Amino acid sequence: MNLLLDTCAFLWLAAEPDRISAPARDAMDDESNRLFLSDATVWEIVLKQQTSKLPLPEAPRTWIPKQQAFFDLHRQPIDFESLFRSAELPAIHRDPFDRLLCAQAITHDFTLLTPDLPFRRLGAVTLW
Repeated sequence: MNLLLDTCAFLWLAAEPDRISAPARDAMDDESNRLFLSDATVWEIVLKQQTSKLPLPEAPRTWIPKQQAFFDLHRQPIDFESLFRSAELPAIHRDPFDRLLCAQAITHDFTLLTPDLPFRRLGAVTLW
């Protein structure tokens, strides 16, 4: 199974693993599954850190690649199809990062690791 980490799932994996649910942890620990980190998540973290809304132990340029390598996270680039699809999703949740992650999950057949309910309402398969 291909698993796409929501931004909070990535942050918790790296800094607060006790916040991850048992089913999500089991899926992440299953070696037959592949974990993906979206460029959208990196972008969101960089912007939040820049505005002091998200303290990190190091600059994102250093910290994120370290976490990506340590947890063997594959990069999921932002592609045109996901961008188009994000604008076509129902207007029930406006956060652009969430919409893009949801669109990537739908477009690329990911299971999205997230505790956030809006992703399900937008049509993504989720696990938490």
